Amino acid sequence: MLRIFKTRETITKIQQRQISEFIIEKLIFLSGLASVLFVILIFVFLLKEGVSLFKTVSLKDFLIGKFWYPISDPPRFGVLPLLMGSLWVTLGAVLIAVPLGLGCAIFIGQIVPRSLRDYFKAGVELLAAIPSVVLGFVGLVTLVPLVRHLFHLRSGLTVLSGSLMLAFMAMPTIVSIIEDAFNAVPKSYREGSFALGATQWQTIYRVLIPAAAPGILAGVMLGMGRVIGETMAVMMITGNAAILPKSFFDPARTMTATIAAEMGEAVRGSSHYFALFAIGIVLFLITFLVNLVADFVLHRKK
Repeated sequence: MLRIFKTRETITKIQQRQISEFIIEKLIFLSGLASVLFVILIFVFLLKEGVSLFKTVSLKDFLIGKFWYPISDPPRFGVLPLLMGSLWVTLGAVLIAVPLGLGCAIFIGQIVPRSLRDYFKAGVELLAAIPSVVLGFVGLVTLVPLVRHLFHLRSGLTVLSGSLMLAFMAMPTIVSIIEDAFNAVPKSYREGSFALGATQWQTIYRVLIPAAAPGILAGVMLGMGRVIGETMAVMMITGNAAILPKSFFDPARTMTATIAAEMGEAVRGSSHYFALFAIGIVLFLITFLVNLVADFVLHRKK
């Protein structure tokens, strides 16, 4: 009797575990499905509002127009200055953040003693918790005057200031993903390199970095996506001028800053209102493409 009772109890536990696993699997599936659905709905909403602009403005004038004067008579809705401003700021941030992020990831993952590694990584990732408006305010008070003084400019509200701040904001993403990519490299690669007489730096340069190249590239592209989508910091320290920047020392205005600054003033149903949604479509497509390429690179098979 005791054996039969234990058998029934074991079967009951197994059934309960199976039911729990089934419920958890379905909840995870529904969560993933909801995420995809939300992204689709956001794009449909942007498309519904933004396409209305092209009833009065041609797609060519919108994409390659050099002037953004939404309240002039007649209004000009050329998104090229905003697009170039976003690209200049993103390029500068990537050029700064990638070498620093790679070096920081190598230092944390390969050089720091294991007892301190988690503390360093947590400290870097903690930077992502700082609100962007706080970083923008700090940059406005400290970074902007420093850039103006160092480069003898009339104003420190430039692309360079925005790039420096966005590089700092993208660092946690880049460092975390690259460090994980290094950890994913099989230990046998390091051991084989050391067995052949390579030094630690030769192993890092000739073995780890080539082996982790897909993860490094994915980290860079995800950091780029973080930079492109930033709003408050760039709106505060890049000058917010809708002109075509010719260098890192010119003021600029990004697409995200334009939407944030003008959406509250645009009349609902006006061309200006629809133009801001059209900018949102361009920004959505760029961000989606960057993340798609990063995901492909991260999961590709050699």
